[in-house]
Amino acid sequence: MKGLLGKKIGMTEVFSQEGDRVPVTVLEGGPCAVVYVRTKDKDGYDAAMLGFEEKPKKACTKPELGVFQKAGVSPKRFLKELRLDAGESLQVGQTLEVDRFSPGEYVDVTSLSIGKGFQGGVKRWGWKGGRKTHGSMHHRQPGSIGASSTPSRVYKGHHLAGHMGNVLRTVMRLEVVLVDKENHLLLVRGAVPGKSGYVVIQRSKNQKRKMHRAVEPQEPKQKEKREEKPAAKKEEKKTDKK
Repeated sequence: MKGLLGKKIGMTEVFSQEGDRVPVTVLEGGPCAVVYVRTKDKDGYDAAMLGFEEKPKKACTKPELGVFQKAGVSPKRFLKELRLDAGESLQVGQTLEVDRFSPGEYVDVTSLSIGKGFQGGVKRWGWKGGRKTHGSMHHRQPGSIGASSTPSRVYKGHHLAGHMGNVLRTVMRLEVVLVDKENHLLLVRGAVPGKSGYVVIQRSKNQKRKMHRAVEPQEPKQKEKREEKPAAKKEEKKTDKK
């Protein structure tokens, strides 16, 4: 496992060495404390519980305080269990920093998308809608959603109005542009769903770079000018016609 817990700060832009403008998302990665470790012999799988951001003791329950005191770490607000790779081991109480990642690496970021409340089918699913003419009486309504005889029911998963957004989404293969260990910041190329909130950053399994086909610049084609006939020949033709 090469993962970390953090928080989305916002978006900005940086410039590459070639002078290209790169849109990036600023993530606060860690420091994360290892609260407890699961082992395959005892629990049936290998994993580690990470904790991020300090939490006051008065906001914790007694069972929570007991877990943190046993691990020897201060109470944490955001907890997440991540699976460990084969042969990897972490110690309880260990602190993980943002330097676990390096520039040029690809990561997968999981966050909570923005909630949009209850929405109709036109906005939620992109329905075309009814006619916009006068007297239609059917502009943004769902209309018929099932047959009366067969199957005499509405199919499961039918696109209808309902709650939109506020779900976990994972954006895969975001390139790490900059790692700032002093300020615990991680800059990734591209956008991360949701507002400023907690995120889970994990090393992407596919680290192969995309091979883009280089397009060679071509010079604009110039129109060929027609050769003008000598003026003497034109005069000769006029005299012949006369």
